[in-house]
Amino acid sequence: MERTIDWDEGAVVTIDQRALPGACRTLRLTGVGELVDAITSLAVRGAPALGAAGALGVALSAHRHTGPGGLDRAAVREDAARIAAARPTAVNLAGGVERALGALPGGAAAVLAEARRLLDEDERINRSASRRAADLARLLGPGRPLRIHTHCNTGRLATVAWGTALGTIRELAAAGDLAEVIADETRPLLQGARLTAWELAEDGIPFRVCADSAGPWAIASGLVDAVVVGADRIAANGDTANKIGTYALAVAAHRSGVPFLVVAPESTIDPATATGADIEIEERDGAEVTCYAGHAVAPPGTRAYNPAFDVTPAELITAVVTERRVLVGGVERPAHEPTGSPS
Repeated sequence: MERTIDWDEGAVVTIDQRALPGACRTLRLTGVGELVDAITSLAVRGAPALGAAGALGVALSAHRHTGPGGLDRAAVREDAARIAAARPTAVNLAGGVERALGALPGGAAAVLAEARRLLDEDERINRSASRRAADLARLLGPGRPLRIHTHCNTGRLATVAWGTALGTIRELAAAGDLAEVIADETRPLLQGARLTAWELAEDGIPFRVCADSAGPWAIASGLVDAVVVGADRIAANGDTANKIGTYALAVAAHRSGVPFLVVAPESTIDPATATGADIEIEERDGAEVTCYAGHAVAPPGTRAYNPAFDVTPAELITAVVTERRVLVGGVERPAHEPTGSPS
């Protein structure tokens, strides 16, 4: 599958997710400052894609800070700290940075080789997790093509290739086991309506978009067989941070007895974070809420509450599925073993 983010002759190249669905354009980032701006402005977003951006950013810094006197490691570490701090909630960003920094003693070529290894692994990891999650969704489902609800964007745009939760949807669709997708619009920046809908349409997968506030009612009304989402950080106990609006879906699914599956790579699990209470939640510019497409939708001077993420407690999650295992409440379960109802 075509990569969302990659390295090309001294530059990081990536799809500009801010422009979709109106235009599909590529950014060519040749400086660390440009990369940080792309991350903070959400031109690059999605936990696995951020991990790739982190690793490539260190490679970019090492490339630029190698001269006749050798590699300026201190300058690279300073750049790495800037990159890692750009999005505090997503653990993959800092993880990608740290992985690339581990190769720093070998020089710029070694750093780039490690970053490229991370990119090469991404699609394989995502396909493995997606297959495992699709099998679990079938096991927990009603024995017919499934109606899946999803939130935000977790496809190839959010990864290097393929996707996590949206990769699971692709697996089900390819096997003829998918009836329909309901995708939340994902306020305030509409990653569901702009990005997930674009990917689903591109793949010819049947879908509808709904307002975020309609998602819980769709679940309660019996229109959904399973909720499948991604994650930006998973605590050791299974609490999961994901795009704001995820928690409401989990509550509705729990009350309605609908399976709620989190699909993410192992790299999104953070053993150093004990519970969701320890996850730093990024709060973004209030103008994202009070304005739309550059036009004010609220009175002048209106203040906004704009957390980018929320935390879903482990007890509301049927299972976390990675490329290696199925976790319930942070504890590994055999993939073939039914997890039971989430309610």
